[in-house]
Amino acid sequence: MEISTLFIGLRLALGLFELNSAFALNFCWDGVKQSAGCVVRADGFITDASSVKCELLGTARPPAFSVDGDYVIGGVFSIHYNTQTVKHNYTARPEPLQCTGSIDAVVLKISRVMVFAIEEINKSTKLLPGIRLGYQIHDSCASVTVAVHAAFQLSNGLDPVFYTGANLMAVVGESGSTPSISISHVIGPFNIPQVSHSATCACLSDKRQYPSFFRTIPSDQFQAVALAKLVKHFGWTWIGAVRSDSDYGNNGMASFLDAAQKEGICVEYSESFYRTHPRSRIQRVADVIRRFLHLLTVLPSGDMGILLEELSREPSPPRQWIGSEGWITHPDMLRFTFCAGAIGFAIQKSVIPGLRDFLLDLSPTKDAFNCRLEQSTKRVCNGSEDIQKLQSPYTDTSQVRSDNMVYKAIYAIAHAIHNAVCQETNSTPQCDKLTRTEPKQMLTQLKKVNFSQNGYHVSFDANGDPVATYELVNWQKSESGSIVLVTVGYYDASLPLGQELHINRNLTWAEGSTQVPVSVCTDSCPQGTHKVLQEGKSICCYDCVPCPVGEISNATDSSDCFPCPKEFWPNANKDTCFPKLVEFLSFDEVLGIILAAFSVGGACLAIITASVFFRHRTSPIVRANNSELSFLLLFSLTLCFLCSLTFIGAPSEWSCMLRHTAFGITFVLCISCVLCKTIVVLMAFKATLPGSNVMKWFGPPQQRMTVVSFTFIQVLICTIWLVVSPPFPMKNLTTYKERIILECALGSAVGFWAVLGYIGLLAVFCFVLAVLARKLPDNFNEAKFITFSMLIFCAVWITFIPAYVSSPGKFTVAVEIFAILASSFGLILCIFAPKCFIILFKPEKNTKKHVMNKTVS
Repeated sequence: MEISTLFIGLRLALGLFELNSAFALNFCWDGVKQSAGCVVRADGFITDASSVKCELLGTARPPAFSVDGDYVIGGVFSIHYNTQTVKHNYTARPEPLQCTGSIDAVVLKISRVMVFAIEEINKSTKLLPGIRLGYQIHDSCASVTVAVHAAFQLSNGLDPVFYTGANLMAVVGESGSTPSISISHVIGPFNIPQVSHSATCACLSDKRQYPSFFRTIPSDQFQAVALAKLVKHFGWTWIGAVRSDSDYGNNGMASFLDAAQKEGICVEYSESFYRTHPRSRIQRVADVIRRFLHLLTVLPSGDMGILLEELSREPSPPRQWIGSEGWITHPDMLRFTFCAGAIGFAIQKSVIPGLRDFLLDLSPTKDAFNCRLEQSTKRVCNGSEDIQKLQSPYTDTSQVRSDNMVYKAIYAIAHAIHNAVCQETNSTPQCDKLTRTEPKQMLTQLKKVNFSQNGYHVSFDANGDPVATYELVNWQKSESGSIVLVTVGYYDASLPLGQELHINRNLTWAEGSTQVPVSVCTDSCPQGTHKVLQEGKSICCYDCVPCPVGEISNATDSSDCFPCPKEFWPNANKDTCFPKLVEFLSFDEVLGIILAAFSVGGACLAIITASVFFRHRTSPIVRANNSELSFLLLFSLTLCFLCSLTFIGAPSEWSCMLRHTAFGITFVLCISCVLCKTIVVLMAFKATLPGSNVMKWFGPPQQRMTVVSFTFIQVLICTIWLVVSPPFPMKNLTTYKERIILECALGSAVGFWAVLGYIGLLAVFCFVLAVLARKLPDNFNEAKFITFSMLIFCAVWITFIPAYVSSPGKFTVAVEIFAILASSFGLILCIFAPKCFIILFKPEKNTKKHVMNKTVS
């Protein structure tokens, strides 16, 4: 729809214009006839518009269509494709430019729609009753120069005398952005409104440069955003882009690239061309498109026909085309069947009642029927041709799109005139055609228009733009093999963010596929991975790298991974965080069951031993080994075995405080008893020496006091520990990253090592005394067994320390339980097993004579 032309900006500067064309214009300058009152400001513009008359030098071009009226609406359309090339020698006035090439049937129809709308308004009794609108429609021949000339003529009138008080109300057109910019520079200083039906360059929304410009078609800024959202909707992130090298194409592409970047879309290549470029340039662009396979090509271009013609000469691999409204609905483009499956946005189609009959109200012509009314090489029309049966872009009213934009533009201008010259009297409009209306007043009224026509709302925002609504169209092949436009959705910029695009029908893609094509530089990164950009490449080209340990990504194409919360851990796929496994030495697991069984078994063994000793308490071997200390030792060993049970199970505040203190106190009680037994052995030997009375100083009362004193010291240490900084349950999150260890924190490490150190000190002291007493000449010397027991005890606890420090998680507790059980079993087996063996299996040795028999080992 957009027809762009190479343009070198023409700006009004000091009122001087020099056009390399068929005319030259001077305002109140040398060589110009000037009437009295002609005033020129310093900036070149005429100040007293009502009294200025200047001569327009050059030959005026008659309008293509014109009708007089009370108020005149101008129109500029590119009815012809081109102009005759003129060489300038700068010695004579150049000849007027002549239009060449074929007539653009679509643009011809658009110009006729303007006539149809004006005639419809002239017949209306509600809009401008009693007022007759006239029109002057000029053919710009797709030339900026001719378009500017037409703008001057519309401002000046057909009279060669330039009179700014003419009854021109507004100008409709041009089709392209570049000529529209040029026209706006000409008529803008005179505040003459310009309403374009097809110029979409976002630059025209700048009211500082184009204060009198309006349009009924949305700006390219909206279309660029819509195209980017469309591309993103289908997951395409890697595309190619081609544009027309014009104001429309360059501004449109700039807007699209900006919108695409915000949507995370990458453009691998961006090429431009123009219809006047040599074929070598067009071929180069076509070769770029052919070379890049599997890529989508977005084409905001009004010169697509030239490029598609070049591509059709050498078929390229099928690809998906995405088009702007500038070409996606143009009838001439539909002949390129290799673009089947193309999608793009188009302005809304509509139905204009009576339009087709109006367009067909013509006599047969050579343009319609490829004939002429006189002898020639073509066949002669005989007058029997039925124009009603004519099928051409001119007569096609099934896809009324640009036509409706012109239709709305004429009605917008008519409503503005109506609001300026008509008043409501008893609900009946009364219009005065003699009312003088200034162009500036028309500008004000155009900004306020707000009406509905033919089911479509018409209004302008502060930038002179309408509400942006588009249809999403799809090129689909019909049964006959031709391309037909099918509306498959719509885009409405007035809807909330994220809801603008709606697709309500199935689309057909390239080669008739029903599967959405894929166009990415790199396949999507699955969950559990993140994107790492490839060096020197676009952000859409990346490697998928698994998330680091402890981190997840739960979305595709995640740019980064994030760590799980403290007490959570990723699953195997690294896409979900789940609670970490909680680990502690439990009664339910094999290790816990085995240790608990040994603990209970050891306690039972101690109780059984005590029972044996109690039953044979009067026997010599029991009485000879200090039965009171033996029973106290067996009691403490029972507690030692049982205290290991406090280490099994989930730690709690009470269990943490109990396990270490109970262990420390019971073991000190146990070692104190062994120590006293060792001392008793030494004292008993000394007592047998002549003159020795040492036993009276270490009798049963002193033995009990010694055990209590040693144990009290440990109780005191434990009390201080519990008061100052007691052990407490904690979740160990550092030993294992993937699971939580429930354990008892020591609270005060000094307290813990003080408890162990005190036990070790007593054990070493006891071991030293037992070693000294091991060779005393008793037949049943208990010191030997104490020596063995203390040797095992010390060995166990010496190896416990490094094992305790290095064991991870629940195995730390297991090591501590093992040390308790091993040392307890060492004591009970070394000290009591030989005695029980004699009591139960060697009763003949359980005699006073045998016990008192002295032998030297």
